[in-house]
Amino acid sequence: MVDVTPKEPTYRRALARCRVNMAPETTAKVANNAITKGDVLGAARIAGIQAAKRTADLIPLCHPLLVGSVYINFTIGDDYVEVESQVETIDRTGVEMEAMTACAVAALTIYDMCKSTDRSMTIGDLALWEKTGGRMGTWRRPGFQETDTELTEAQAQGIQ
Repeated sequence: MVDVTPKEPTYRRALARCRVNMAPETTAKVANNAITKGDVLGAARIAGIQAAKRTADLIPLCHPLLVGSVYINFTIGDDYVEVESQVETIDRTGVEMEAMTACAVAALTIYDMCKSTDRSMTIGDLALWEKTGGRMGTWRRPGFQETDTELTEAQAQGIQ
């Protein structure tokens, strides 16, 4: 485990995305809250938040840290649901793993809730899209769009 003791706590944020590919009929059911198991996106949001908070229990040598906030958002396309997670903290190490874990668990929850409707679903494209803070500063994946990030930066500063 890397020793982060001498580091000063700083503001850190990470944004991750992934995609659950599914039949268009399944996507329509998710959008219309017509999946028999219940509110798919609501359950996936809660699962993602819980997963971010438990990341150090799941990934060996991952530092436990105080998660300040977790946002889980969804974009519904014709044949997919995109999951986006954003995790923020003030700590000595980054929250990239927490953001990616939140995204993956939210996607797995979508799969679990929709599997009786569509067994052909796939989960893919899990990636870190942005991270800020720490000695490395800001990193953005090429092609990153800042649409949702601006709002959450304002929220992080206490602006509603």
